[in-house]
Amino acid sequence: MLALTACGQKSEMPPPQAATPQVIVQEMQATSVSVVDELPGRTTAFRVAEVRPQVNGIVEKRLFKEGSEVEAGEQLYQIDDASYQAAYKKATANLSTAQLQAKRYSELAKVNAVSRQAHDDAQAAYQQAQADVEIARINLEYTKVLSPISGRIGRSAVSEGALVINGQPNAMATVQQLDPIYVDMTQSSVEMMRLRRALEEGRIQSNAEGNAPVKLRLEDGSIYEHEGALQFSEVEVSPSTGSVTLRAQLPNPDRKLLPGMFVHAEVESGTLDGVYLLPNQALMLGNEKSTVYVVDADNHIEARRVVNTRMVGDKWVITEGLQDGDRVVVEGRQKVRPGAKVEVAPQQSSADETVADAAQNP
Repeated sequence: MLALTACGQKSEMPPPQAATPQVIVQEMQATSVSVVDELPGRTTAFRVAEVRPQVNGIVEKRLFKEGSEVEAGEQLYQIDDASYQAAYKKATANLSTAQLQAKRYSELAKVNAVSRQAHDDAQAAYQQAQADVEIARINLEYTKVLSPISGRIGRSAVSEGALVINGQPNAMATVQQLDPIYVDMTQSSVEMMRLRRALEEGRIQSNAEGNAPVKLRLEDGSIYEHEGALQFSEVEVSPSTGSVTLRAQLPNPDRKLLPGMFVHAEVESGTLDGVYLLPNQALMLGNEKSTVYVVDADNHIEARRVVNTRMVGDKWVITEGLQDGDRVVVEGRQKVRPGAKVEVAPQQSSADETVADAAQNP
């Protein structure tokens, strides 16, 4: 009987109530963020000159070290000039003869001792001889193959004893100017127009030439120490994809950047005012708008549609849907539903978290 009485009393006890779920919230406060677009790109030489012969002949000497810096006008090769020396001397001798004859005919023409036609022919022959000398001199100069620009010269495609021909398709060597250097990046035409508009409206701090500043992050993750600028005059639009190739110009005094390197260009595209920052786990992402849970004054959950435009660091930038003072659930969102009553747990500071971790893992 005592056992039955005890069982009866236990059955009359009310069922236990479910515990109110706890969530951690972040109180919203409008802020300003600096927006930086990161674009992949590749480095390109500022100027490239392919060195080719302008006369035919045998290469006698190579006068540079492969991979070295050369100056504009510096001699790179010497082509055998024996035949060109002889041609120049012959043209010079012919010029002397033609000059004397032209002078003699001029004197005779004054007293009508020669016909006007003979006088004109002598003057024309003199001018032709002058042109022949100039051509011979130019060909003789062309036996000295000079660098057209200053820059770094690559490997030589010819060696001593090789026959080179004027107009040949293969270059003897290539010189590239690496300071400054270009970085070519790909971006959609819409983003390029937004960037240019932000620059024109003054939302981007431009340089003295009115171009947007650019910083580079190299393949090893390091930041390149020299800042460059976008060159909007170098924009090219692909007719097939509609994408835009933006070009930035950066100083390269130490030659750290070489043509063909893969880099990330960080372009500051302005400042967004009156926005809110939320961690990724606080949002239920959608196509056009996303959803967050907001705790109202009575500690009930409210679903709120927000517009998240981009990420800055590890947080989403919210431009619409929130206002100052809103308490957005950042932890515990999976345990609640709209309309449910919750308990707001205090956020642990870093010091509290360290103590808690020490207590759990003595």
